[in-house]
Formats: sequence, C-alpha cells, structure tokens
Amino acid sequence: MPIYEYECSSCHSRFERKQKFDEEPVAVCPKCTGKARRLIHSVPVIFKGSGFYCTDHGGGGAACNSTGKCKEPECEAKTETKKIETKKTEANKKEAKTEEKG
Repeated sequence: MPIYEYECSSCHSRFERKQKFDEEPVAVCPKCTGKARRLIHSVPVIFKGSGFYCTDHGGGGAACNSTGKCKEPECEAKTETKKIETKKTEANKKEAKTEEKG
C-alpha cells in the first residue's frame, strides 16, 4: 500500500497516511480539523542501459564528447555493428520483395 502525504490548508502541518489506491483521500486535518489536501511529488527516473546518452545518469563512468554521446571505443564499435546489421536487414527485405514479384 502506498503512503500519501497531506498538508493542512489552515495550520500547514504535514502528515502521512498509508492508504489503498481505492480509498478516498483524507479531507480533514487530524490536528486542527481544517481542510487537508494530498501533496504530489515528482518521482526520480534513472535511465540505464544501452541506447541512452551518458549525461542522462550522473554516474560519470563513460566519457562524453560535446554532443553528450559516449566516445568510448566499445560504444563506437557497437554503433558501427548496428549500422551494418541495419543495412543487411534492409538488403534482405529488398531481396524478399524482388523474389515475391518474380
């Protein structure tokens, strides 16, 4: 069950409640019986894995060039391999279309 944070409009006290998703939000402050509202916070998202720029995650492991892309030799080799594989796939598709016509 998620924990929701609330703030009172009158006394500005903050409190948390563990609630089910389908439960109604708390409407009354437990301290002053003023109107309470649910607070919304941003959630941190970290992109890891291949296909992301090295500036997306502040780990600092890979070296970056001015465009923000990784300039490690192994990254460049992977990029070149993907380009070659894409060209082969496109060539195979063209051959298949030619065979269907013939």
